[in-house]
Amino acid sequence: MWIWSQDGRYEEIPASDPRPHTQRVVIWYHDESTFYANDCQKRCWQHHDEKGIPCPKGEGPSAMYIYFVSADYGWLESPDGKETAKAIFKAGKNCDGYFTNQEILAHVKKAMDILDKYYPHDKYVFVFDNVTTHKKRLPTAPSATRMPKGPSANFWSKVNILNEEEKAKLGPDGKQIQVNVQMGPRQFADGSPQQFYNEARLFKGTAQILKERGLINESKLNLTCNKDRGCHGMACCQRRVLYHQPDFADQTSALEAECGKHGYAVIFLPNFHCELNPIEPCWGHAKRVYYEYPLAQATNDLTIIKALEKNMEAAIKTVTVENIWKYACRAHRFLDAYHKGLSGKQAAWALRKYWGHQILPNSIMSDLSKAGL
Repeated sequence: MWIWSQDGRYEEIPASDPRPHTQRVVIWYHDESTFYANDCQKRCWQHHDEKGIPCPKGEGPSAMYIYFVSADYGWLESPDGKETAKAIFKAGKNCDGYFTNQEILAHVKKAMDILDKYYPHDKYVFVFDNVTTHKKRLPTAPSATRMPKGPSANFWSKVNILNEEEKAKLGPDGKQIQVNVQMGPRQFADGSPQQFYNEARLFKGTAQILKERGLINESKLNLTCNKDRGCHGMACCQRRVLYHQPDFADQTSALEAECGKHGYAVIFLPNFHCELNPIEPCWGHAKRVYYEYPLAQATNDLTIIKALEKNMEAAIKTVTVENIWKYACRAHRFLDAYHKGLSGKQAAWALRKYWGHQILPNSIMSDLSKAGL
């Protein structure tokens, strides 16, 4: 990776550095942010003879902005800016529906196509927030919480059929068209595959799956624990035992699988740590500018949404690469503070005190002690 100096400019890696210099690694941070039509400026100067116009109630129509950002290149787009990885999603039953894992996968494919076309010389890492929409597993991934105990002819995983736009195909009744697919297979301890369905396409059941793994005593347990008491250990019921099997626990998400096919690495941030994602202050910067725009005066939602998108695009463009450098350095200083064992409160204090430093000094613990933290 490039080494960033205090003023935001990158420094070349010295020749004495023992690491290989064949390819530079660039990190792209991903996130979504929602803009509301009625969040614009509500105060202005006007002549005393003019009549005041009441502000509309509620937040108004909204649009979700989805993007990638990097301290190396800024917003993810082609060098001429004609191709971009941005996506605008209007959530709601009567709009684009709801933002699901399928939309995330389509957005990532679009980003990888741009990087492969215009920036093939670098290696890339995608960083995502740790939310269920991003970490959803593959449709064929085994789920111990759903498996029946005995053989079953009706246990399948349902997969949506996609249209040319990679969206769920709808039937005449307006419902998504789905097909049944088999779960698995998984692996035994020696690495050989374990099939969950027999030759007659019947699901074997959790008891048989455990027996094939040599867990004879565990195969005699109840399928689940009492709902009132809940599970009380790692081997209290069959589903709990399977849940803690290494091949069940260490399954990759659909996002990791899709990116891995193209040679891209994926990292998920820890829960509730938005300070580690530099794109978060980019949204804050854009929204501060967006709030200063005048409120759109329109008679219908279509005109309001057009004004919303125009203001949203203008606000996003005010976030420059120089701004992103500073936000990335701040996120890296937080990361360095956590690596040194600081708590969230201590890290916030340290960043204020050493705001001009690339990393925190080795004396940070004694400085915290002197400050009473």
